[in-house]
Amino acid sequence: MKKRVMRPYSLARRLSWQLALQTMLVLALVFACLSYAISALHEQQQVESLEYRSGVISEILRSSAALGGEDEVVRRIESYAAMRSGTRLEVRRADGTLVYRDPDSTAHTLSRFVRSKTFSVATPGVPGGVLNAAFSVDFKDDAKLAASWVGVLVAVTLGGGALAAAGAWWRVRRGLRPLIALARQTRAISPRQLQQRLHLDEPAEELASWIKQFNALMDRLERTYAQLEGFNADVAHELRTPLANLIGQTELALSRERSAEALQDTLVSNLEELQRLSAIVNDMLFLSLADRGAVARRGKPVSLAVLARQVVEFHEAPIEEAQVEVAIDGDAMLAVDEALFKRALSNLLGNATRYAAAQSRITVRIAPDAADCAQVMVQNQGEQIGSDDLSRLFDRFFRIDSSRDACDTHHGLGLAIVAAIARMHAGAPLAESTNGTTRIGFTLAPG
Repeated sequence: MKKRVMRPYSLARRLSWQLALQTMLVLALVFACLSYAISALHEQQQVESLEYRSGVISEILRSSAALGGEDEVVRRIESYAAMRSGTRLEVRRADGTLVYRDPDSTAHTLSRFVRSKTFSVATPGVPGGVLNAAFSVDFKDDAKLAASWVGVLVAVTLGGGALAAAGAWWRVRRGLRPLIALARQTRAISPRQLQQRLHLDEPAEELASWIKQFNALMDRLERTYAQLEGFNADVAHELRTPLANLIGQTELALSRERSAEALQDTLVSNLEELQRLSAIVNDMLFLSLADRGAVARRGKPVSLAVLARQVVEFHEAPIEEAQVEVAIDGDAMLAVDEALFKRALSNLLGNATRYAAAQSRITVRIAPDAADCAQVMVQNQGEQIGSDDLSRLFDRFFRIDSSRDACDTHHGLGLAIVAAIARMHAGAPLAESTNGTTRIGFTLAPG
């Protein structure tokens, strides 16, 4: 028996036939629904228009009869007739005798698309006390609009490609359910719902890696957004104090006549606040530059201990005032941006000086690390830092002592700058605090 050979068929052709049938069925249904909806809408609009116009005429008959009887009624209706093109009005007394009828002019000639209404109006000023009106409105414009809609629907039926495409979309949708579900979940994510993550009830192997990467991105975005909100609040808080001081001192100086010495004191105080504002803005600009991926400009390898001694000499006065001593332990040769390195170490040394116990020693430890890296740590004795505070130590505007004294010139960006400088040298910040000893520093990697 000869084996029957199955001829290959065209999926596109088969799908086209199926979509053609579907298109005709859908268009027939849409045509019927739209025709019914348009007809009902026009009928409702016509009834409402007739009721409104009849109400206007009723009010004219009532008010004019009260003012001057039948003569005033006729006069008012005739004056209103010019504004009623496409309508026809007839008014009779209670006994049926004619009071007014629109003339047989072009303006009052009606087509076959007419709606009429008869109503009575109580008119005490007219013999019989009642006027009966017959009012007709021509809706031929609505009939033309309905005819044009029929033309549009016929054109849609003949053009049917859009609905055919919709049928194809429905077919493809069944095979792309996982992607559609992910798209729906993605649309639900908003700045107020960053905790949402993508998932599939029936995981697809091809999408698993993409979902994992997207959720990791959302984790980073959620953390960044939370930091940004806190950062905005902290910026507003930090800028509010010096601005309030500037405004208050200036208003006080302008409130009455003051001597040159008093004005000079005010200017000196304002200058200090302006310098504080300038420092905050400069530090924020530096951090913004670092966040955009700036890297350190490295020179030739230098002794980090030599740079550290220069920083210690610069801090000699505050070190003596704090009654502490500073020692430098170790050294490493590394190509760094000397200005940035000194700035980072200066921030660490200044921080340690402020919080070190009196009569204690601050140690700057410099040690080579793996793969030609270096580690710089500043150690001081003092109050231990809690684990919760330690995890936020390098956040912007974070200070362990939450009370923000207006006289405090440290605005909480020092350690954030240290972390930024470490990243600019391909390193990372470090911090630990145990048994009353706090070590804060950073690593540096070779360029």
